[in-house]
Amino acid sequence: MAETKPVTEGRSLLAWSRRLTPRRDRRGVLPRLWLVSDPVRLPDPCAAAARLPRGAGVLARGLAPAVLQRLRQVVRRRGLVLLLGGDPAGALRARCGLHLPDRPPPGTLVAFLAARRRGAPWARLSVAVHGRAAVARARRLHADCGFVSPAFATASHPGAAALGPLRWAALASGQGQAAIALGGVAPGTAGRLPRRGAGRAAGLAAIGALRA
Repeated sequence: MAETKPVTEGRSLLAWSRRLTPRRDRRGVLPRLWLVSDPVRLPDPCAAAARLPRGAGVLARGLAPAVLQRLRQVVRRRGLVLLLGGDPAGALRARCGLHLPDRPPPGTLVAFLAARRRGAPWARLSVAVHGRAAVARARRLHADCGFVSPAFATASHPGAAALGPLRWAALASGQGQAAIALGGVAPGTAGRLPRRGAGRAAGLAAIGALRA
């Protein structure tokens, strides 16, 4: 049986991610390939996550509790890194990383940051980076990485202005930490991202190209 288009695209995107220089910090090697869930386009990422290679990452946003529970099982079984979007208390309960969207964080962020300071190996922190204010926020919080978006035109936000490779690299270099490209990232666009210098891509994140 012929492979589906998402399977083929996923393998191609994996190949592109392996061309990126690995970034290591005190919590280990940062994933170079990320699957991102979406309440509309990918409300259940479990099947797609089960196909990811060991060491890849999953950014879980807006999942139903039962779906998140199943995803945690997949993550443990496959040796993946999990970031929970916008829910510091949930990340503490699940003992997983946290992703902060581009809005004021809830008060429970303090407890998560305290776990980071104590050196919890699971307490990775990422932030959404859409502009210079978010770059400053990433530096202030000492985030492990920033998801810089939208790199290219994306179905998640139709009509939104894309950064393009040059502006993407400018934001990536300003945050001082690893930059993950999100938004319109696919085999046909991944090669346009910088792979050298201060504004290089440390990882590729996608919904459609990795969707099962």
